[in-house]
Amino acid sequence: MSQASFDASIPVLTEVLKTEAPAEAHAAPPPSAADSLEAAAIVGWTDAEWAVMEHRLSVRIMHQLQSRVDFVLEQRIKDSMAEVLNHALRDLTNEIRIGLHDTIEKIVSRAVTQELTHLQAQKK
Repeated sequence: MSQASFDASIPVLTEVLKTEAPAEAHAAPPPSAADSLEAAAIVGWTDAEWAVMEHRLSVRIMHQLQSRVDFVLEQRIKDSMAEVLNHALRDLTNEIRIGLHDTIEKIVSRAVTQELTHLQAQKK
């Protein structure tokens, strides 16, 4: 098995089973067929068989983790995008509002100037 990320402070499965076995020996039910197969596998598997099991477990766990990570990542991206889009929309709306107010002010000012010029021309 791969020992690349081995942490000595974390007990391995066989250590946990050894420490729990004496306390549970009196109340343990008789071994089932699955227990017998597991015991035979622990004792009789070759390094190649363990490597295959490790690979299969790694692939299965990675697949499960990836699907969960994909879901969480998608949710976070959606939340972030919603926040970014709301901020951008608020800024864009504000810019359009300011531009529209300036344009209307210029149009009204020009219209008033033209009307006053027209009225003054009629007076003469």
